[in-house]
Amino acid sequence: MADKKKTIKKDHPSLDIVSSSGVELSGKKIVLCVAGSVAAYKAIELARMLMRHGADVTCVATSAVTKLIQPEYFKWATGNEVITKLTGELEHIRLADYNQSDMVIVYPATANTLGKLANGIDDTPVSTVLTVAFGSKIPILMCLAMHASMYENSAVKKNIDFLKNKINFAKPQMIEGKAKASEPEDVLDYVLKKFGSSAVLKNKKILMTAGPTIEYIDPVRVITNQSSGKTGVLLASEFISAGAKVTLVYGPGVEKPPRGAKVINVSTSREMFDAVKLEMKKKFDIVIMAAAAADYTPENPSRKKIKSTQKKIKISLKKAPKIIDQVKKIQKNVLLIGFKAEANISKTELVKAAQRKLKESNADMIIANDIGSKYQKNINKNEVLVIDPGKVRSSGWKNKEKIANFIRKEIEDKLK
Repeated sequence: MADKKKTIKKDHPSLDIVSSSGVELSGKKIVLCVAGSVAAYKAIELARMLMRHGADVTCVATSAVTKLIQPEYFKWATGNEVITKLTGELEHIRLADYNQSDMVIVYPATANTLGKLANGIDDTPVSTVLTVAFGSKIPILMCLAMHASMYENSAVKKNIDFLKNKINFAKPQMIEGKAKASEPEDVLDYVLKKFGSSAVLKNKKILMTAGPTIEYIDPVRVITNQSSGKTGVLLASEFISAGAKVTLVYGPGVEKPPRGAKVINVSTSREMFDAVKLEMKKKFDIVIMAAAAADYTPENPSRKKIKSTQKKIKISLKKAPKIIDQVKKIQKNVLLIGFKAEANISKTELVKAAQRKLKESNADMIIANDIGSKYQKNINKNEVLVIDPGKVRSSGWKNKEKIANFIRKEIEDKLK
């Protein structure tokens, strides 16, 4: 069944609309649970809106919904198989277990669906998916739709009160004696904000470098460093979610580049430098130099593999181009963010090193960190210092996902 789904996703014509309105939800998997309300027809519109901003949407429908709307309609809308019953494929686990999806939206959500989630009842595909998502702490957004009298029912209110600090609700519209489901546009706005959409960063053009570089000694052997590219990739993802247009010049890092970015793969520091210069023929709002580009490169790399029979070889290194130093010479008014890594030094020394780089490169902000022995014990965590003229701010010791979010907010504040 998994192979069948992949075939549908690859060739389905409905995928033509993906990211046509933005890339904020690129790489995000959203489960759209549709309960038995007349408002179910609007779920198709919502699914399409989410896809237009890059989301991968899978619909789960109750039997009551299938009497109103044929499942094929949801399949047409999303390009994914529609879940209308649970089988040995364990659809509820595949969709809603830990980290399997990024959000579950119930649109529309009936009093019946609400009550089942609040009381741990899972006797339909929708209620079972919700039970799993609730337990695995995947964010749930419930868009209530029912008659006003049902909405005012004390049992319904009790269920809302129980869940209100555990899941999110899209407030219904009280019209004509009914608590009508929020409009798809309003739900989309909520989802975009949930994943970091920013009025400040939306449509900003950002050029980034990330990852290490490799410098050839001969056609086989290279000099490199231990950068994984993770912080740069996570930061690029943050900007994509914010609605920015990201171009990523990416060295051979182990982290997969984010969907929604224009990715230019390079290997050496010279290739990275040339790619940046070429891209900067176009206008950018922000340039972020997050790559761990080599400071030195072999002066005369061998064109043939150096024989391993030699007991000793000498390699002469020359200074590699400092990419950051050229950025403001190409585009004077761009917001320039640099990174400065040191090892096993005091915070005072780190700040001073970052301030020197700030001045030398004419950057607007430097992100500094110590990648010494403390960092090497757990490379998924770090502390960064944000240095701009007259200010120093610390992220505190956090995982890299939170570090990337911290840096994004600092840059966002810089633009306000």
